Amino acid sequence: MLVVMKAQATPEQIEAVCAHITQLGLRPHPLPGAQRTAIGITGNRGEVDRGNLESLPGVAEVIRVSKAYKLASRDVKEEDTVIRFAGTDATIGGEELAIVGGPCSIENRDQAFAIATELAAAGAQFFRGGAYKPRTSPYAFQGLGLEALKLMAEIREKFGMRIITEALDKESLELVAEWADVIQIGARNMQNFSLLRMAGRLSKPVLIKRGLSATMEEFLMAAEYVMSEGNYQVILCERGVRTFSDHARNTLDLSIVPALKRVSHLPIVIDPSHGTGRRDSVLPMARAAVACGADGVMVEVHNQPEIALSDGPQSIYPEQFARMMNEIEQIAPVVGRRLPRGIHVAATAR
Repeated sequence: MLVVMKAQATPEQIEAVCAHITQLGLRPHPLPGAQRTAIGITGNRGEVDRGNLESLPGVAEVIRVSKAYKLASRDVKEEDTVIRFAGTDATIGGEELAIVGGPCSIENRDQAFAIATELAAAGAQFFRGGAYKPRTSPYAFQGLGLEALKLMAEIREKFGMRIITEALDKESLELVAEWADVIQIGARNMQNFSLLRMAGRLSKPVLIKRGLSATMEEFLMAAEYVMSEGNYQVILCERGVRTFSDHARNTLDLSIVPALKRVSHLPIVIDPSHGTGRRDSVLPMARAAVACGADGVMVEVHNQPEIALSDGPQSIYPEQFARMMNEIEQIAPVVGRRLPRGIHVAATAR
């Protein structure tokens, strides 16, 4: 169910409706919009008595939401969600494109800062790096853990870029939430429902990567798990799915971008590095991602990919990243978007 408040509804009236929903044993989810506030209702196993809700002051109407992904649906929130970061003008969603770059794994200080220096010079606003790595082989490099998180925090302090990194379990989730700006839930954990719920109880934005064979509804239901716990700062990430094709590591499904935009208000970014697994395919697919309406691009960048400890073949060189930024900057206006170059940090955040 969805309670649509009147445009002139006061904060006190919205709070009173939320309190009434709570008294019914249900959970209210107030989602402010540009014109009005909508309050999603979860926890009901059947129809909620509309009459009681519609009679409350400030309520315009009560609507039944038929989709399984209620909070992620445009039925609940018409306007696109924009994720903002305190202290900077960096955003994910909205008119400005979000470009994320960095190595698959943080290997050491020199590597991390060499890459970060190049990305900052090219105008990146977000830095990605793996601290905890879910590898297919238990003998492969698993990441530096807390040491990597601390290095990325230093990168944020020096360059102003916001930090995105993956959490694998409860222990790493708590550390990532403490040190990073965005919690990434990887493709292998897209349906780890207990991890999604835990991420939903935190105040940090959560980026969810699409599972290897996930349908669009399953993808959105993963977001719904996070949002159902009260965290509405969710970012979707398409990173390729498994198909019969053998010319790339995965099949990058760009068709999901307009499909998601029709039914969901959540921002979506594209990962052409994992989506193709090929360095020579990353830039063309990044351009295509912007052209088809994605809210951003996430790519793997390494200064020495030939000796990288993970995902070297799909990591682009820093000079390729700079070229990609220039190309995206030219494409963006054609689709009504803008590419910000660099970080503007508020004086109070220093």
